[in-house]
Amino acid sequence: MFWKFMVNKPPHTRPQGRIPVDRMTRSGLRAAPDRTLWRLGHSTVLMKLQGAFWLTDPVFAKRASPLWFAGPKRFHAAPISIKELPPIKAVILSHDHYDHLDRRAIRKLARKVEWFIAPRGVGEILERWGVDPAKIRELEWWQQTGIDGVRLTATPAQHFSGRSLWNRNQTLWASWVIEDAGFRIFYGGDSGYFDGFMRIGEKYGPFDVALVENGAYNVNWPVVHMQPEETAQAHLDLRGRWLLPIHNGTFDLAQHAWTEPMERIQGLAERDGLNVCTPRFGEAVRLDAMTRGVCWWRAVDPDGGFAEARSNGEIAPQSQRPAVEEVN
Repeated sequence: MFWKFMVNKPPHTRPQGRIPVDRMTRSGLRAAPDRTLWRLGHSTVLMKLQGAFWLTDPVFAKRASPLWFAGPKRFHAAPISIKELPPIKAVILSHDHYDHLDRRAIRKLARKVEWFIAPRGVGEILERWGVDPAKIRELEWWQQTGIDGVRLTATPAQHFSGRSLWNRNQTLWASWVIEDAGFRIFYGGDSGYFDGFMRIGEKYGPFDVALVENGAYNVNWPVVHMQPEETAQAHLDLRGRWLLPIHNGTFDLAQHAWTEPMERIQGLAERDGLNVCTPRFGEAVRLDAMTRGVCWWRAVDPDGGFAEARSNGEIAPQSQRPAVEEVN
């Protein structure tokens, strides 16, 4: 799979046109109401809660790679620079992979961020990169912490960790429950489909918004990443009201067409009546007044390669997918 990924990439894994990005400003962020969200790219999301800003898995690098000159390159610029960001109340980290933990970004954010909330072991990496240990809170699964009216709970995910071949699974990976005065947000990080979504939904749901991975998958990686049909099922397991798919549209990390994750989840939304929000990068989303948005990727790449992907073996056969059912 690694050899195929490196030297035999199929067409359409990268966009043919320019991805639209709504430019963000510090003044605009400050003026935005509470419970506003912005997708900055991949799984990097900025949220305004309790008058402060919260940032998930900040990756601003040009490549999701240990090498600055090689590896998956960004499709688009971030809608705002780290320098332009206002002070950040907390950075919420899911695990230590390069497309979720960006060393240069962490170093630039170190003085701007009040707290770094991370799974067990990731704090040691942050310390090596210059983050004040007093700013770091590490959690195991099911542990929680409160910061200025927002409660954060580390919850399970089915994934793995490690930034090289020699340190696999020495740190923990996690999803997160974010609670703001009764308003519940789920941030999934990376995960294969597993019964943990049901347990999280039973314990902390229903969720007003579920941010769940939908992209960079393969039929040969079912344990650590989800097909879009599994993303939809995870959302239902979580008892989510709105699904906001993440982990797509920024990096070429798999063999599928870059539009495929969005097209497949959009098809499920239309077929099964799911509330799916697909904002442009940098577009402000009101979490307490969500709308479906537009299929912006179709203007970027009208063909997109999705039809071709249907016959190249990357889409799991229906028999391998979980059933998508409505939750009572």
